[in-house]
Amino acid sequence: MTRSLQAVAYRRPSVLVSAADGQRLGLETSRGATPSGVRDHPQFFAGFLTAPQVAAAGLLAVADVAAARYYQRQLRASLDPVVTGNGDRLRFESFSGCGGVYARLDVLEAGLDGGVVGHGTTNVDVNNPLREALSRIGSTDPLHLRVGPDELAVTTLDGPVVEKKVPLPDRWLRGFAEAQVIAAGFDLRAELPAAEAVRFLRSLPRGGGRGASGGARWVVPAGRGLRPSTRAVPGAVCLPGPERLIALQRVLRHATALRVYGPPVTGGAAATAAAWEVVLPGMRLTLTLSPDASRGFSGEGGVLDALAADEAGEDAELISVLLAWEPRVDVCDLATASGLTAERVRAALVRLGTSGRVGYDVAEAAYFHRELPYDAERVERHNPRLRSARALVAAGAVALDGAVATVTAEDGHVHRVREQAGVLSCSCLWWAKYRGGRGPCKHALAVRMVRRGTAVEQVGQTERVDGGVR
Repeated sequence: MTRSLQAVAYRRPSVLVSAADGQRLGLETSRGATPSGVRDHPQFFAGFLTAPQVAAAGLLAVADVAAARYYQRQLRASLDPVVTGNGDRLRFESFSGCGGVYARLDVLEAGLDGGVVGHGTTNVDVNNPLREALSRIGSTDPLHLRVGPDELAVTTLDGPVVEKKVPLPDRWLRGFAEAQVIAAGFDLRAELPAAEAVRFLRSLPRGGGRGASGGARWVVPAGRGLRPSTRAVPGAVCLPGPERLIALQRVLRHATALRVYGPPVTGGAAATAAAWEVVLPGMRLTLTLSPDASRGFSGEGGVLDALAADEAGEDAELISVLLAWEPRVDVCDLATASGLTAERVRAALVRLGTSGRVGYDVAEAAYFHRELPYDAERVERHNPRLRSARALVAAGAVALDGAVATVTAEDGHVHRVREQAGVLSCSCLWWAKYRGGRGPCKHALAVRMVRRGTAVEQVGQTERVDGGVR
């Protein structure tokens, strides 16, 4: 597995200290993107939290996921959470070391008291002493939150004094991209009141020998709660590896509701990803689970078509200029401003999501702007199916014949790719195993690239005759 070391530097460790007016939580930031460009240690907020104990529990839950591996637990995982200021809210995001769980805490406007929320994205330091201090926060003491160094700290400290070097696997970066693409296909499937939410989540198993729970489970809305199902039925939501929801236990006593999101399924459908959102006073905590505890998001293949489309790449460059760290990206407004159709704007947003420049909020069914503080271009460079498909195209291995195409693989085997209702199928083993459930195979992807290239070439070769086109 390809990986590199990511250097994350902070001016000092994040701390929680007592003061005359209550407790003060200082979260230190690293190098990050802002509207004025890349800055060292940007500040995104300085003010009070309206629900200190709830916010502390939510931050700990995000940190739990960042430090966890739910599969092959013996391997080490420690990735600092990412914080984004969106002008009216703060978003804290993390990904598990195994690449199968995405966590996000949205501290909304109602959860912040005083202070202006800035714009930008960076890593935030959540160290072990801070975790212990956060776990002791009471419900009555005021809590002042500072995200980023105060001006006094900036002028008195000379350079970074805390530096972490964390492993950054390519599959982790690809997982961040895949998770938002998959979540864009989710709808709200169930909403449970607080008492039912607590009862259901506390009834779930807490783990197995390797972090797996013996296959996918399903739940079906029933009255005010959820009932288990042994198989997929219409309206059901997949619960793959229920022990991976353990981080939600941190906030259960503060929950006001539980919302469950997933894609539409039919009877007997294969396991799918799903999102589980705990509604809290002034904030939301969401965990998105991959289709299996042993299966990270990185191999789902939902971003491949967007990465392979030249038109979407050009549109994405235009749309990226129009983004302004909005907490909710309005597709219609972007279409008007860019002159593109709404469909092309959505495709461009998917493309931007593959590089970490937008995320997706299932609660608002909308994208939001952020810039991951990582080399997101590696998502494209290190995607094996995309590289293989481009190699096939470059080698002239694709031959088109109407709705059927033949692809001659590197080993000489010939695969047939058929298109029906816009969906490509292939005669290869990958398609036989996954049936499109993990994105297109390299042969189908190569065919799609060639067909798009042929269409572009044909448009370029049209002739104008008497003011018209033929």
